[in-house]
Amino acid sequence: MIIDCHGHYTTAPGELENYRKAQIAAFEAKQAPSKGALNITDEQIRQSLENAQLKMQRERGTDMTIFSPRAMGMGHHIGDETTSRHWSEHCNDLIHRVCKLYPQNFVGVCQLPQSPGAPPRNCIPELERCVNELGFIGCNLNPDPTGGKWADPPLFDKWWYPLFEKMCELDVPAMIHVSGSCNPHFHATGCHYINGDTTAFMQFVTSDLFKDFPTLKFIIPHGGGAVPYHWGRYRGLAQDMKRPPLEELVLNNVFFDTCVYHQPGIDLLLEVIPADNILFASEMVGAVRGLDPRTGHPYDDTKRYMDKAQDLSAEDREKIFSRNVAKVYPRFARMTAAAAKA
Repeated sequence: MIIDCHGHYTTAPGELENYRKAQIAAFEAKQAPSKGALNITDEQIRQSLENAQLKMQRERGTDMTIFSPRAMGMGHHIGDETTSRHWSEHCNDLIHRVCKLYPQNFVGVCQLPQSPGAPPRNCIPELERCVNELGFIGCNLNPDPTGGKWADPPLFDKWWYPLFEKMCELDVPAMIHVSGSCNPHFHATGCHYINGDTTAFMQFVTSDLFKDFPTLKFIIPHGGGAVPYHWGRYRGLAQDMKRPPLEELVLNNVFFDTCVYHQPGIDLLLEVIPADNILFASEMVGAVRGLDPRTGHPYDDTKRYMDKAQDLSAEDREKIFSRNVAKVYPRFARMTAAAAKA
């Protein structure tokens, strides 16, 4: 089985974006907040997926995608806490509908209703709803809900601890994932995403977060940002700071995906990061959608890179494609075990 741990509903019907535009306009006009309704039919959902994610699954040979709302669309820096809560609930409900329509193809991960300056503990009710009621197996966590201003406390600050406690209680991991950037210095997908990945990793290296939460798990997407390329720098910095070796400090709790869009990048990731800490992913249909003129294949067809990777044992390949998901997402493991017995 080949599981893609990083997919977003980037092809959602236009009604979702229309709702968002109307919501933002109402906020800017200082109208009283109202959740309102999102009118999307099952047939519209099917049409949005059949010629996109589902077609690509079939063509590229993947079996299941861990699916969440569009990352760029989370927009935590837009509006206020109520805006984010209403928006997140609608987006998560839509993911739930996708998973109900295609239970063999998708399993849900939720967007959290984060907002600048709002305590992360306020996200707990939506996380509980998505896990306990909708059957989701994880969440996406934005380390910078300010959209490129980085004004909230770092991830090791106790400001985040109530949310982390709940994640451990529910036995769910978080994928580190920023959203859009309102800072003109940071292109969203080309810079802000990679900044978020790299920043989170360094916050883990410089803190004792995993002493306080030994079972807490994070997936750092996009191949870990700059981390694999600068692994020697991080090893050296940890050594200079009298920190434990990275293998002890972070690798029991931090994992990396394969959303790296060329063969040399995948090869480097596989050489530097242990196979036990890598999860297969593509982020299709995502940030990079075109064909690579050098290969004639889509940039985000990451399975093709994995298939061409040299010196990767059959066991390690199986870990990356499926077995590590069961380790990082315990609820997924229990879900598939229950389905097998049914």
